[in-house]
Amino acid sequence: MTSPRRSLIVLGLAAASALSLAGCAGGTAAGDGGDGGVAVVASTNVYGQIAEELGGDLVEVTSIVTNESQDPHSFEPSARDQLAVAKADVIIENGGGYDAFIDALIESSDAEAPVVTAVEYSHDWPENEGHDAESAGEAEDHADHEGHDHEGHDHVEGFNEHVWYDPHTVAHLAEGIAAELAELDPDNADVFAANAEAFVAEVEGLEASLADIAGAHEGAEVFVTEPVPAYLIAAAGLANVTPDAFTEAVEEGQDVAPATLLESIARFEDGDVKLVITNTQTAGAETAQIVGEADGRGIPRVAFSETLPEGQTYISWMQANIEALSGALES
Repeated sequence: MTSPRRSLIVLGLAAASALSLAGCAGGTAAGDGGDGGVAVVASTNVYGQIAEELGGDLVEVTSIVTNESQDPHSFEPSARDQLAVAKADVIIENGGGYDAFIDALIESSDAEAPVVTAVEYSHDWPENEGHDAESAGEAEDHADHEGHDHEGHDHVEGFNEHVWYDPHTVAHLAEGIAAELAELDPDNADVFAANAEAFVAEVEGLEASLADIAGAHEGAEVFVTEPVPAYLIAAAGLANVTPDAFTEAVEEGQDVAPATLLESIARFEDGDVKLVITNTQTAGAETAQIVGEADGRGIPRVAFSETLPEGQTYISWMQANIEALSGALES
């Protein structure tokens, strides 16, 4: 069922689309592949940067959410964003209800570009049967736009949609993006495949760094105010002791129930929590209270973001996050 918010976005964009198309007719708009490259539109700059790594000069990438202060969960797209989606050759989204605005843009613009959906590459995705027999060439099946259900990406209960913090998923996603680029530009298929191989090798370096943390701190307890970095925490062998009700309320922008807040604060009483992790893009009274508890007890804190910081690549950003995690645990 289409959510009321998505319906409002679709209606608003549809009303603005004619004016936008007319206003941009005199120049080259973002995402129209004006120089002949494959026009890639990504919901966030995280996926946009990965596409740039894989496509290089052969792609023209438009990332819709680029600001660290913007929350993709509640992002309101513009008519210009709709135009970019309408002209895309391929679209990359997170899915799983995280960036529902991209589905609304696809619907309102009648875009026919294939869609690569990141959550579908996660082993935890309910409809994923696994990657064991999947090669880079077979990965393109994930990106098949025909029959793509844009209404099927509402939030999935029990599934953590923040899959870009899972290096293993990102490695498979990169293979899928490269396969889709090769389908669109077969003359450069070898280039895309080589770039994907190099990128995956760097992702494996991230996994090795996480394994080092697990070797030194296996089972260390951490409190995570939101589920954003949960995959990274698990890969590092750390134990997330945050009550589910706390992270769910914070992520949904709701008040944390008093009983849940008391349960959360009690986690700090035995001194076993070694680290508190927050989200740079959201804050609230309950999170501030947890931060106060951590600071009062001398527990180190690390803040992670949902979008790529300026000047970073996906690899350098994740490596910096991993180093921050390791440094805080060593302090």
